[in-house]
Amino acid sequence: MVWLHHMPGWDEWTKEACRKLAHHGFMVAAPDLYCRAGTGAPEDVAAKVRAEGGVPDAQVVADAAACRDFLRALPQSNGKVGVTGTCSGGRHAYLAACLEPFDACVDLWGGGVVMRPEDLTEKRPVAPIDYTERLSCPLLGLFGEEDRAPSPEQVRQHEEALQRHGKQYEFHMYAGAGHGFFTTTGRRPTGPSRRSTAGRRSSASSASTSAEWEGRRCARTSSSTRSSRAQGSGGRAGSR
Repeated sequence: MVWLHHMPGWDEWTKEACRKLAHHGFMVAAPDLYCRAGTGAPEDVAAKVRAEGGVPDAQVVADAAACRDFLRALPQSNGKVGVTGTCSGGRHAYLAACLEPFDACVDLWGGGVVMRPEDLTEKRPVAPIDYTERLSCPLLGLFGEEDRAPSPEQVRQHEEALQRHGKQYEFHMYAGAGHGFFTTTGRRPTGPSRRSTAGRRSSASSASTSAEWEGRRCARTSSSTRSSRAQGSGGRAGSR
């Protein structure tokens, strides 16, 4: 599984989520998408990246593809790799799954899939929703009803695009939930039962059945591999 971190950066919660996936038998590559911006505390590097308008979409997609290739080349791999992410990482995961071949995609409250023309920039020149026709794999999306990025209306627009292009997907909208609702840093966390339900769905999405979700268990491993580097794209890929 390729895990693309959220806007706050390559932080402790991201690493802990990847460790949990590794504990449950997945091999996980989590690239530091901000590594080119310098070193320091995750919040400081993230602030610098935000001030510069974020990271280029094309660069993130290349980093995700490099991690996918790294995982597929490992002797323990079965050749199947999914991509997931939270917040901006959910957007990046969807973008990567549209522009590169993956076996499954999980979008965890990814804002910015639907974009207004005035929000497009040199680094984000195309709204990911406009690539929906090219989506390469089944998609799971988990969203909060009180979120504003994405809002329920934006999720509805995304769903309409998926239906229009005949894509395989499953969306869940959680009542009373805001952004980042099952992370430890979420702005509006919900009750334990809702967080645990969403967590089970996200971890099982790629692994439900081989027919429904092609990204089932990239490979069994008892523990995560220590940090490795995806030198092809210059990103830092860590199986944490």
